[in-house]
Amino acid sequence: MSKPNYSGKYQMLEQTNMDTYLACLDINFALRKIVCLLKPSKEIVHDVATGAMKIHTITPFKCFNMEFTIGQEFTEDLGPVDGRTCQTTVSWDGDKLVCVQRGEKEGRGWTHWLEEDKLHLEMRVQGVIAKQVFQKTE
Repeated sequence: MSKPNYSGKYQMLEQTNMDTYLACLDINFALRKIVCLLKPSKEIVHDVATGAMKIHTITPFKCFNMEFTIGQEFTEDLGPVDGRTCQTTVSWDGDKLVCVQRGEKEGRGWTHWLEEDKLHLEMRVQGVIAKQVFQKTE
């Protein structure tokens, strides 16, 4: 069975529980409030044949780039997010991309999945879950 191609540009439609999630990452109150107001966009380039993926998250204040090959562990620099680094592996679970981030915060990671023209993102840390939904624009 072939895996879905996540390539495209996406604009955030909605998010839930982001403030609590960011608090678990020790993000200060003022920055949490700003982040919760942002409507980031994502540009994803996914080479289905090789498993290479680039996720570019764009906000007016900060941009975050993540490059990896599905199934291969790498050291992720989360400096733009919370100043940490971690060992990260992104793998397939059916048609979903599941990320496990091993570092100083327990249970950290995320899951991406597609439903028609929507990209879903569920972020986890220390038992807290935040969700974002993005609309495909291209």
